[in-house]
Amino acid sequence: GRGFAFRRKQKIERQYRKLLKKGRKVHSQQDNQFTDTYPEHLKHLYLAEEEMLKKRRRAPSDSVLSAEKLNKAVDGYGRCGYDCLVIVRIWSTCTFSHRSVVTEGKFKKKTSNQKAKEEYEKIKAERARKREEAEKRKQQREAAQRLYKQKKMEAYKILSKKTKRGQPNLNLQMEFLLQKIQQNT
Repeated sequence: GRGFAFRRKQKIERQYRKLLKKGRKVHSQQDNQFTDTYPEHLKHLYLAEEEMLKKRRRAPSDSVLSAEKLNKAVDGYGRCGYDCLVIVRIWSTCTFSHRSVVTEGKFKKKTSNQKAKEEYEKIKAERARKREEAEKRKQQREAAQRLYKQKKMEAYKILSKKTKRGQPNLNLQMEFLLQKIQQNT
């Protein structure tokens, strides 16, 4: 009959169908999410930026095509003369060499050695900074310890003074306590 295995199979199939439906809904929402949902007051800015990006994408291919067309035109029509041919060829090579210089300057990738050197310099600077901070903390700690020991020694000298007969000097102890109370308030 139709036992637990059959029911389990049906349950899994239902869950799978649900997931498929959810997936379809998510994809349709994502596709519609980025199409013309700009706020009205900013829409003109987004559209202008889109056009600018499209022009940038088209510009390199258009200039290459125009240079190729010029070369074909010059090769095809010889009636312009030798000077015209030289000028057009020089112009096309100048534009390409200029473009290559610009792209090399903008997108020059670092070699692995340069990256490693930069990473080493960063690590070295970080270590030096940590070392200076540790040295500063150490000096502060030592200065605080010296001050603490000095105060402790003064208190010990005052409290350990004795009279001629070897008794503790209570007057000095009372003055010390009075000074301590006055410092705290």
